Amino acid sequence: MRSWLRRLTGLLVVILGGWVLLTAALVSAQRHLIYLPDRDLSPAPSDVAVTKVETADGVVHEVWTVPADGVAVARVVVFNGNAGNKGHRLTLARNLAAEGMEVLLFDYRGYGDTAGTPSEEGLMRDATAVARIAFETDLPVVYLGESLGAGPATGLAVQTEPAALVLRSPFTSLTDMARTHYPFVPTWLLRDRFPVEDTVSRLEMPVLVILGTGDSIVPPDLSRRVHQAVGGPSSIVEMEGLDHNDSELSAGEDLADMIGSFVNEHAAQ
Repeated sequence: MRSWLRRLTGLLVVILGGWVLLTAALVSAQRHLIYLPDRDLSPAPSDVAVTKVETADGVVHEVWTVPADGVAVARVVVFNGNAGNKGHRLTLARNLAAEGMEVLLFDYRGYGDTAGTPSEEGLMRDATAVARIAFETDLPVVYLGESLGAGPATGLAVQTEPAALVLRSPFTSLTDMARTHYPFVPTWLLRDRFPVEDTVSRLEMPVLVILGTGDSIVPPDLSRRVHQAVGGPSSIVEMEGLDHNDSELSAGEDLADMIGSFVNEHAAQ
């Protein structure tokens, strides 16, 4: 009996030790799991205007402005997801431009040619700096937050209110995302949280939520909860069967058309 108890105790110690080591590794690497920057950025195309802006802590950003096709009805600021860089959003910007929108693209710190290391606090400083030039226009300003970008987009919307807000594949919080993908890790260890669900409850501008029903990264129910939490007028579009990174959901013409219709109804001048 005692021998059996010793073996069981030894097994539990091994399991617990393994859990502690794995948890410690994930906690240490958590920002490397959240933020997936691509430093390989091509120069801005010749028809794209480049403006520099500096954050309060000295990070310099190059903001690309993609002109609208014809007369612009609104200016859209794109808050990127957690991977790639602004160069990967050019197709999205071109499709939005075809719908009459001027589009601002920028990178978070640590992405593309922007110095620094990404974090929740850092991304909010980046967003705040870009907002300074985003509103240097007579056009209505719309925020478009894709996936992770829902965090800084909604956080900035509380501080500097846009005419409308579009959230593509938004999550409720990074805490809920951690519970989804790493259920064995204590969420109180998270450094970055982006409480999107709580933040949107404080917003009064029109909000459009777009999700793919086949999303394997951000569970569709989390995006639906974001829509339900919106404090002001809101609508939701579910794109049947599409996964998180499918081009139709991330940059497609149908996506741009939906956004264009929403902007024309709620924000266009």
